[in-house]
Amino acid sequence: MALTVLAAYDVSDDRSRSRVAATLQRWGDRIQYSLFVCTLEPADIDQMVSAVHAIIDHDADSFIVFRQCGTCWDRHVALGQGEPRKPTLYHAVM
Repeated sequence: MALTVLAAYDVSDDRSRSRVAATLQRWGDRIQYSLFVCTLEPADIDQMVSAVHAIIDHDADSFIVFRQCGTCWDRHVALGQGEPRKPTLYHAVM
């Protein structure tokens, strides 16, 4: 069952920061400069964390993943442009 997660990072090195952002863009949508919202299966969360683990400097940088239950996510408050994109629904006629 897919979970909604928030992935936040603070990376000091420009090159590493760019690599973390590019990695997270494969998994979800950027809603702030260093914050992504992702809808992932539990195994995908582990893969995402492993990928970022290989990039960051563990003595200087941080990466945090917040798992959100459906009820908690449905009650989030977003002001301004920080609202995650809603999925686009497509209809096919056969």
